[in-house]
Amino acid sequence: NVRDVITFQGTTVNALKQAFRDSVDDYLELCAERGITPEKPLSGKFVVRVGSEIHRSISAAAWAANMSLNAWVTNVLQREAEQQPKGAQGKAMKDAPE
Repeated sequence: NVRDVITFQGTTVNALKQAFRDSVDDYLELCAERGITPEKPLSGKFVVRVGSEIHRSISAAAWAANMSLNAWVTNVLQREAEQQPKGAQGKAMKDAPE
């Protein structure tokens, strides 16, 4: 769930686990050398607090579209994200607070 690529391989379970740890350590070291913050995977969950009128309005819109509120909000957010200029999403993620 990150854009950076970390590769590893092994012929046994133990070798695979060690190769994974080594690859992550190498990635973190590379980030430190370059002075960049390592990417972290996102869970896909976040909490949004809105006023009751907005909640009512988006619930009605989801119902009218025969969608769950979650599916409707996901579609709206995806559509908005796709309208951002190319490169803006990556920049926003690097500048985003944790």
